Amino acid sequence: MATRKLPRSFYSRETLAVAKELLGLHLVRVGPHGRQVGRIVEVEAYKGPHDLAAHSSRGRTQRTEVMFGPPGHAYVYLIYGFWNCLNVVTATSGVPHAVLIRGLEPVAGIANTTHGPGLLCRALEIDRTLNGTDLTGGTLWIERPVTKDYRAPKIARSTRIGVDYAGDWAKKPWRFFDADSPQVSTVTAAARRRAMGHGAG
Repeated sequence: MATRKLPRSFYSRETLAVAKELLGLHLVRVGPHGRQVGRIVEVEAYKGPHDLAAHSSRGRTQRTEVMFGPPGHAYVYLIYGFWNCLNVVTATSGVPHAVLIRGLEPVAGIANTTHGPGLLCRALEIDRTLNGTDLTGGTLWIERPVTKDYRAPKIARSTRIGVDYAGDWAKKPWRFFDADSPQVSTVTAAARRRAMGHGAG
């Protein structure tokens, strides 16, 4: 299978542009379950330190250090003491921007559900041991599908989810998703079952 792994230059650009262009690309994980591939269908952009929804708004800490480093690395953090979440670091060194991967469509090697940031990390066994991973390496990366496999996303946008505490920053329409995908996190379970051919019951 031909691979077209994204170079670091893809990530070292304006964060909103990176976020939109991630839709339709493939996230690849080589780990305990072999090679797993998912099509990215939902993301959220975070542009700290001014963005109050970003972890980096609290300053440079041990937790957020990866966000301040060079682009093209994974920022993995734990929420609610249970769910891991995967972000890709963008912009330039010293500018703590990142894009959260919120939803995937399984393409290869994925048996579990992936319609949410915690679910996709569980399905691909992405945890904090991968925090700081170079996304141009051989463990975790994003690639352009071969042309015959590519399906252009129908890009829609909205405000981000779960950031009401961020004041005016919560109103930023920095969530991007493929409106045609049943694996977007906000799609209802019934609609997802219908889209996947499992009926409405």
